[in-house]
Amino acid sequence: MGYMTTQTMLEQLIENVASNNAEIKDIYRIGDLAREFDVSLRTLRFYEDRGLISPERSGSTRLYSNEDRKRLKIIILAKNVGFSLVEIQSILKTYDDDADQDVKGLANKFREQHDRLMSQRDDLDKSINELSKAISWIETQS
Repeated sequence: MGYMTTQTMLEQLIENVASNNAEIKDIYRIGDLAREFDVSLRTLRFYEDRGLISPERSGSTRLYSNEDRKRLKIIILAKNVGFSLVEIQSILKTYDDDADQDVKGLANKFREQHDRLMSQRDDLDKSINELSKAISWIETQS
C-alpha cells in the first residue's frame, strides 16, 4: 500500500468495514442520521455535547454535513468494536490532524483493541465452559 494519511485511511476503513447503502445528501437532519445509524436522538446529542460531532444550527434544528456523517460512521465503528469515549476522541483527533505518521499509531490502537477483545473472548470461553460443566453436573444430580 502506498502513502496514505490517517484521514484517508479512516475514510476508506468506514466505507469498506462500516458501509451501508444510505442516500448521500448535502445536509442531514438529526432524525435522518438516527435512522441511518440506528441510534437515538439522545445519542447524537450526547456525541455533540462531547464535541465528537458539530452540526450547524438553523434555529433549533441541527443540520449535519457529510463530514459529520463520516465522523459519525467512525464513532459508531469505534464504539461497536469496544473503544472507550476517550479512545474515540483520540481516533477523531488523529482523523482531524490528518498526519501521515499517525497511520501506524492508528493501526496499533486497532491492534491493541483486537488483542483486548480476544483476551475477553478467551475469558468468556472459559466461563462458558465452566458454566456448561456446572449445568451438566446439576442435571445429572436431578
